[in-house]
Amino acid sequence: MSVTEHLQAPAGTTPGEVTLPGAFAAVAERATSDPEGFWLDAAQAIDWDVYPTSALDDSAAPLYRWFPDARLNTSYNALDRHVLAGRGETTALIYDSPVVAKSKRYSYSQLLQKVELCAGMLAEAGVVAGDRVVIYLPMIPQAVVAMLACARLGAVHSVVFGGFAAKELAARLDDAGAKVIITASGGIEPSRVVEYLPTIVEALALSSHTVTTVVVKDRPEVAGSAAEYSSPGTEWLDWHERMLAAEPHAPVSVAATDPLYILYTSGTTGSPKGVVRDNGGHAVAMTWSMKNIYGVHAGEVMWTASDVGWVVGHSYIVYGPLLAGATTVLYEGKPVGTPDAGAFWRVVSDYRVKTLFTSPTALRSIRKADPHAHLAKKYDLTCLDALFLAGERLDPDTWTWATALLEKPVIDHWWQTETGWAIAASPYGIERLPLRAGSPSFPSPGYNVEIVDDAGRRMNAMQEGHIVIRLPLPPGTLSTLWRGDQRYIDGYLSAFPGFYLTGDSGFFDRDGYLFVMGRTDDIINVAGHRLSTGSMEQVLAQHPSVAECAVIGLHDAIKGQKPAGYVVLKSGADIEERVLALELVAMVRNQIGAVAAFKEVTVVASLPKTRSGKILRKTMRQIINGEEYVVPPTIDNVEAIAVIVATLATN
Repeated sequence: MSVTEHLQAPAGTTPGEVTLPGAFAAVAERATSDPEGFWLDAAQAIDWDVYPTSALDDSAAPLYRWFPDARLNTSYNALDRHVLAGRGETTALIYDSPVVAKSKRYSYSQLLQKVELCAGMLAEAGVVAGDRVVIYLPMIPQAVVAMLACARLGAVHSVVFGGFAAKELAARLDDAGAKVIITASGGIEPSRVVEYLPTIVEALALSSHTVTTVVVKDRPEVAGSAAEYSSPGTEWLDWHERMLAAEPHAPVSVAATDPLYILYTSGTTGSPKGVVRDNGGHAVAMTWSMKNIYGVHAGEVMWTASDVGWVVGHSYIVYGPLLAGATTVLYEGKPVGTPDAGAFWRVVSDYRVKTLFTSPTALRSIRKADPHAHLAKKYDLTCLDALFLAGERLDPDTWTWATALLEKPVIDHWWQTETGWAIAASPYGIERLPLRAGSPSFPSPGYNVEIVDDAGRRMNAMQEGHIVIRLPLPPGTLSTLWRGDQRYIDGYLSAFPGFYLTGDSGFFDRDGYLFVMGRTDDIINVAGHRLSTGSMEQVLAQHPSVAECAVIGLHDAIKGQKPAGYVVLKSGADIEERVLALELVAMVRNQIGAVAAFKEVTVVASLPKTRSGKILRKTMRQIINGEEYVVPPTIDNVEAIAVIVATLATN
């Protein structure tokens, strides 16, 4: 159901007792009633090699393609066109790294020169349009350069977060069929350095696919260089040397429907899912959202305090701000500890940030360390126009604290790796609408959101159900999964034909505000990182003393969720629970990575199951989180519930 329909629906059936002022309602109505015209108009903000004459190709529904007859280059739109328009000296990128005590500004002309050379370096390594390049870099300027260089060649980049272990990296190398890896000697944390190159070597050994080239950015703070490593069939190159020798490369024209990047997200089966983003729809959606959702225009500063390894970093550290001609901030640091909980406010003040976008987890960490915001008072924050939060559910307490601190709009908005931009938000660039704690406000124009029950029936206002989006999804969302059209259909489009299943539950209130209550599947959100409990369970099950197990996401005041393992021991297993816990935690850290934040293990006598043997994880979550629960009548062993409850009581 569209926003306008919700606002105009009869009271008592669907939300509709309040009619919003005209600007946003008119935009939302146009996007719903005339999506073809709406998105063709939005496409005028992009420079095309071949301008689109139609917006949507639905010939292969439920798989859709946007701007099927158009051609463009995303890198050209992010860089060249701004330089050609006379804005080459405008700052494009600000790099700020408290961990190495460095900061640097890059103009659009300077960033373009580096991207041209990096594209030339990749071309010399044999990369052509359609090839895949895995980027395994920390938050340094080379990450932005590498992404844009891939886009310049029409190559498909896949950025992998530097905290992932070798096994996870190998799985992504295999699935993508990567030709090149771009990496660095390591990343730097407040209390330690993380060497990347041993992980790369191990991943190459684990991978069944041969990567032809590894390019290494040597960081003086971290040991290791390309010259020190070798792998069968793989050439190791030094970033600096090859950039000096490279020739600038012109942008390559690609079809709007060609893939720009693959971004892997955890699947419930434990195998990664490669979300595919196209070039044309992505460029249009990013440009539209920068102006209309965030209210950011050319020359203004936007700081997205995230990581380029996540979708937020792709959309609003790299592509969105640069497509809009704005200035983006790349921050290599933490919300606290680099050096203190005033770090974010220092960056806002130093660079006159207009729009800050971060996660509720980051804000909760700052609040925990500085509850009365004494450190914030040291800085001039008058430049800040609005704070946007996304990544996990924003609790009302944190929203209220931030609103009181900043005395500026604190805008919760909701989206997913799959969608690439906000499913729901208050459209700050269109109209300053009232905000409500706990709600990301209204569906964004182009997203026709409905709430349905298990049978697909539309729910009334205030009734919680599955959040679904009527097809087609708007531009900028996933076009499919990498090499997995049927997996995409089976996983997202089959449960409710004609709709995309978000995997989240929620409801609309009587005024049309959307409330997102949590996941309906077994993906948990740890500090904004979506992680598969299934992959963690696979690790736990490898232990010789573990008969069966379940990993559940518990509520956490800082991280949003944290994983906890519940294991049943094999008969006759002789191991102390403390020792078992230490071993299981080490296994998860080794095979998945520290990003999983897996630290809690409880031994139980049995796990609740259905008659078919499926573990009732939802029921366990409800019990563990102290929520009301109903024991399904199909439970084969009701006593298992009592065992879980008793175990929790004693712990």
